[in-house]
Amino acid sequence: MDLRRELWGRGRKVVCLAFGICAAALLTGSCVESGIERVEAKMERTQKTLAKEVLRFHVLANSDSEEDQAVKAKVRDAVLAYMEENMESGLQEEPDAEKTKAWVESHLRELEKVADRTVAGEGYAYRSRAEVEVSYFPDKQYGDIFFPQGEYEALKIRLGEARGHNWWCVLYPSLCFTDTACTVVSEEGKQGLKEVLTAEEYEMVTATADFKIKWFFFGNGAKED
Repeated sequence: MDLRRELWGRGRKVVCLAFGICAAALLTGSCVESGIERVEAKMERTQKTLAKEVLRFHVLANSDSEEDQAVKAKVRDAVLAYMEENMESGLQEEPDAEKTKAWVESHLRELEKVADRTVAGEGYAYRSRAEVEVSYFPDKQYGDIFFPQGEYEALKIRLGEARGHNWWCVLYPSLCFTDTACTVVSEEGKQGLKEVLTAEEYEMVTATADFKIKWFFFGNGAKED
């Protein structure tokens, strides 16, 4: 009888321990899932705010051939040079995303001519098409600036069949005028972002890892400026 009671007691302890482990695992899993959802929701809201304040630039190559990719780079440089030279005088007031977009939309044909001249100068007959449209962009790191995936408005220049790998940057704030490889973002470009984003949103795009950790653990309890 004593042995039976002892075995029964041990069995209860094992069952309770197993139940406790399962409950802890479920609770941990629930907390992790909740933390991930908080981070993803915050990133999505920040992306939507960011999308209203930027204009991106997208060049799609005719194909993935080495020659067409080289033409794409030359068109990129020629169009950026044209915009840098002419856009500043065309924007009399302090520029923003809407003014930049308006300038671009009123100069689409000129941008196509610049692209077409560049393509022809390289010995090719295909033409370009310039449009401003909303497109999906994946996560992108520009130097130490992070732009979360989502839909953004962009100036798109399609070359020929537009079936090759593409290149993109942020036209406003002017991140792509200083470094076409997008490996360095100037202080001027960062200041432009800082002026159109809240302190928390700016933290999101400049310190993504720390931002994710903070929101994962603290959620809405994290400090907001």
